[in-house]
Amino acid sequence: MTTPATPSPGPALLPPAAPGPASRLGAPYTARLALVGDRSPSIRSHARIPGLLDALARREQLDAYWISTEDAGQDGALAGFDAIWLLPGSPYRSEAGALAAVRTAREGGIPFLGTCGGFQHAVLEYARNVCGLGRATHAESPERPGTAEEDEDLLVVPLTCSLVGHEGVIGIAPGTLAAQVLGSTRTLERYHCAYGLNARYLDVLREHGLRFSGADENGEVRIAELPGHPFFLASLFQPELAGDGTRAHPAIGALAAAAVAHSARAAAGART
Repeated sequence: MTTPATPSPGPALLPPAAPGPASRLGAPYTARLALVGDRSPSIRSHARIPGLLDALARREQLDAYWISTEDAGQDGALAGFDAIWLLPGSPYRSEAGALAAVRTAREGGIPFLGTCGGFQHAVLEYARNVCGLGRATHAESPERPGTAEEDEDLLVVPLTCSLVGHEGVIGIAPGTLAAQVLGSTRTLERYHCAYGLNARYLDVLREHGLRFSGADENGEVRIAELPGHPFFLASLFQPELAGDGTRAHPAIGALAAAAVAHSARAAAGART
């Protein structure tokens, strides 16, 4: 069952309860999904989320909760969730909260999907906390001083050609999570984005374990994933915009399935 996607009332109400009767051995598992982002009716992908979750409810037991980036940065705000989806809508009201959501998923082995701004901040969190690039920043961040010297630390930069409203082909590396999820080594996806990764940082990110598994026809990175993690996928494109909004994109369906599997593992661990 999917709960109505409503704005979070505050961190005190966020931590989910322990698994209930639906998580008994042999019964369906109800997974809890954190939708991290600053919900706005003006963001098309946000408007599509409830319909996509309703479509998923036909095959997955999933309860979804909207959590603002400001709330996501609070201690324990994401405790007990079975998956985290960092949604589009940057610059976020709290960059720190968005990065905290990524780190919680990455370090806790919690299934994670980051789309558009979620992709950018997933890579930014990895650069800062895994690669040791503490000064790495996002060109869109209101916290960036904006001097020429700081520009050298830009990890996320304006795209040469904006992808707002565009569609494009992405090549997928065989044998990757992205290839498994999408069921192909080639896909046509929709964007609403004007920022991407600074190519000068790609090698150090790869050296520290991040995998870039999808690129456009010019070789520009469009998908990232983290090998060894149960499910960690980030895309510059927006799977929320695929089709007419009545069916969930494979990446969203895969996140839901990973969330249910995480819930089942957590329930099994609680019984032992």
